[in-house]
Amino acid sequence: MLEVSQLTRSYGEFLAVDQVSFAIGPGEIVGLLGHNGAGKTTIMKMLSGYLEPDQGDISIAGLDLAAHTKAAQRQLGYLPENLPVYPEMAVADYLEFAARLKGLWGSAGRDEIRRVVRATDLGARLLSPISTLSRGLKQRVGVAQAILGEPGLLILDEPTNGLDPTQTGHMRELIRELASQATVVLSTHIMQEVDALCDRVLILRAGQLSVDARLEALRRSNRVLLTTTLAPAQALATLAAVEGVAAVAQTNTRAEGAAFYYQVELSGHIDQQPVCGQLARTVLDAGAEVFTLQMEHRDLETLFREASEAPLSTLPGAAGQREVSDAA
Repeated sequence: MLEVSQLTRSYGEFLAVDQVSFAIGPGEIVGLLGHNGAGKTTIMKMLSGYLEPDQGDISIAGLDLAAHTKAAQRQLGYLPENLPVYPEMAVADYLEFAARLKGLWGSAGRDEIRRVVRATDLGARLLSPISTLSRGLKQRVGVAQAILGEPGLLILDEPTNGLDPTQTGHMRELIRELASQATVVLSTHIMQEVDALCDRVLILRAGQLSVDARLEALRRSNRVLLTTTLAPAQALATLAAVEGVAAVAQTNTRAEGAAFYYQVELSGHIDQQPVCGQLARTVLDAGAEVFTLQMEHRDLETLFREASEAPLSTLPGAAGQREVSDAA
């Protein structure tokens, strides 16, 4: 649905986006993350056609954005962070205005407005001036104008910013429903939103794409957490001798009862399950008990911090290591 190749953009001497490439397939919800100034907003403006790249190509539904701008833009809907609405207009009037801007006139336009009103549950507020709406309802108006014309690509910039927990829950449900018919690019600084909605994450750093990977793969680590009665004097050497184990460390002194906690580092790019099975057998053969044996899972905040600090080449799913076909 969306292909980006070697996208670059500068503001004077400042390089905001530096040769970013990625591809997103139909039905994906992809989170776009990065610190302030990392290049997120610049990329979204270029995807929408609002900004022209200094170099690089953008293809939406097979249409080159530079060569077929209007046709490509008909395939996308855009919700900017600061929604440009007219507060004095009623919701119905604003949606009619937005529909006409998208070339939706007459009965086709009215039918499309009815569809987006049902999708965003705005029927009870159609005659209300936008200025009287809550923040959550204004965001729904923004989503409604974005999905007019049934675009195949939705770009949502901070869609839950400023919403209370109930409004945030409603917005999440709406985005999931929209993803059944469209590809969604979601930019946010709220990690919980990415955790709750996205299957895949793109992390930008200083204008470069530092990580492009599925969340499930990113959360997995090469570390196993083991709780056992095997004492450190025997465990550190015995466990380290298991094939596929790179290092063993005790994570505390003695736990409650007779248990000890260990962190077992596995070698990279190996099948983890057989190694875990061998760890369990090794402990049992030593006459000790196993209380827990599980892979360590990292939260998104930890992953984001790693992506912001570690060398680019060491990161999982680093730019240049992921095949475009994986994303399509």
